[in-house]
This record gives sequence, structure tokens and C-alpha cells, in this order.
Amino acid sequence: MNIREKLRDKQRIIIKIGSSSLTHETTGALNLTKLEILVREISNIHNMGKEVILVSSGAIAVGSSTAGFHKKPTDIAEKQACAAIGQAKLMMIYQKLFAEYGQMAAQILLTKFTITNSVSRDNAYNTFQELLKLGAIPIVNENDTVSTDEIKFGDNDNLSAMVASLIGADLLILLSDIDGLFTDDPHQNPSAEFIDTVEELDEKLFHMGKSSSGSNVGTGGMSAKLSAAQIAVSSGADMIIANGKDFHIIHKILNGEQYGTLFVAKQEQGFSLADYLHKIDIS
Repeated sequence: MNIREKLRDKQRIIIKIGSSSLTHETTGALNLTKLEILVREISNIHNMGKEVILVSSGAIAVGSSTAGFHKKPTDIAEKQACAAIGQAKLMMIYQKLFAEYGQMAAQILLTKFTITNSVSRDNAYNTFQELLKLGAIPIVNENDTVSTDEIKFGDNDNLSAMVASLIGADLLILLSDIDGLFTDDPHQNPSAEFIDTVEELDEKLFHMGKSSSGSNVGTGGMSAKLSAAQIAVSSGADMIIANGKDFHIIHKILNGEQYGTLFVAKQEQGFSLADYLHKIDIS
């Protein structure tokens, strides 16, 4: 069995979706066709007996579109107001779609404090465990309505990796607007070469990470994804960066097909999420 085929055996899977993968490029409004495919893919994985957690961006983008903004707001108060509108709308649609496939969805909104504070972190862990025991599909987002620096996590890339570490997930799939990791930004350099598998995260790879995104909707660039990879693989989870243009890619990845860049888990003895966060001064 090769390294990709082993993905079929993963049991606790986190799927992170970026804003640009959920919305229409021209209007910023939700792409309902894609959302329905996403929900069907996740529901089918759940029906296989696997645990799935969805980390979904999009609250600010959806709220901006709903409230009539022509572009993503930059003012903090406007962002938080849009997040309040968009998160409610997003969850309403998720609940409706998951219910159609016989699934129970649950909302978990996190802040930096939840992750960095030991008591809150333990409470979050217990909530995840109970929801998974109940057979629910947790839908996670940063609590943008109260977090004053909501992009701190890196468009949920780092947040999804922290959740993976927190709950002991064995696979994290980051779906964005790029096919995976390249030797350079493929949007700017057509000669950039695709990297299929990463078995060792080193400084050369981090140098490749660009703190820019190919989309004006999302905010997480490759540097945020590499940071997420460091947390995930150190915690014992494989991680894949793949293109979220077509959500059917999810079952293809889990079938062991060659999509995206695979970061191979390399669990560090005694890896502590709290210590790591303290070291990078995210608190």
C-alpha cells in the first residue's frame, strides 16, 4: 500500500474550505451548487463511519454580499457586522442541506482565547468529543463578530490545524484556490513546479510560501498553509493542500488518488499545541 492509499483508512478528518471556494467570483454571493456538492461529499464520508469536522470560512464574504457591499470591507466594525449577518445565513443553509442528507450539523465558533487558554481549550475539546459521539458534524469558524483581529489565524488555515491537533485528527484537507504547493507562486510564475509530497518541512519550503493569495475574497496565503502543515504533521496528522474548485475532489483524495500536495505526518514526541502557540506568540 502506497502513502496515498493509506488515506482510505483515515477515521477523523477535518476539511477546511476557504471563502473563495464557497462564493461566486463575480458577486461574492454563495455558490449554492458547490455548497450542495460539499455537503453531499461530507455526508457520504460520514455514512462510511468516519468522523468529519468542517472548518468553513465565508461569514464575512457572505455578509458583505448580503448587506450590499461591493467589495470586502476593511473597517473592523463593518467586518464584524458582516460576519454576524453572514455566519447566521451560512449556518442556516448548512443546517438545511445537511438535514436533507439525514445529517446533524453543529456550530462551533472559536477565538484565539479559546485555543490559547487551557480551560477554554479543554472545554472546546470536550464539546468536540461529545458532538462526534452524538454523530454530529461540527462546523467550525473563527468568531469574527467578537475577535478584533480576525485574520490572525490565517483565513482558518492555522485554526483548522489547531483543531486537528486539539482533537487528534488523522487527516486535514485544506481546499483553496490552488492545486497544492509549488516551487513558486504559479499565478505569477508559469514555470513554477508542482510538489506532490512533502516528507520534511524545512526552511527552503517556508521560503517558497508566499504571504499572498490568488483571490481577493480569502486571506490565507501559502505561508499560512505551511504554518498549518507544521502544526498538523507535528501533531500526527497528514495534511493535503488541494484545489477546491470542484468539491468532488474530496472523495477522490480519500480514495488515494493523486490530488494536491500531501504533507506526511511526522509526530513529534511530546508536541504541545499550547507550547507551540506560546513560541510563535499567537496569544
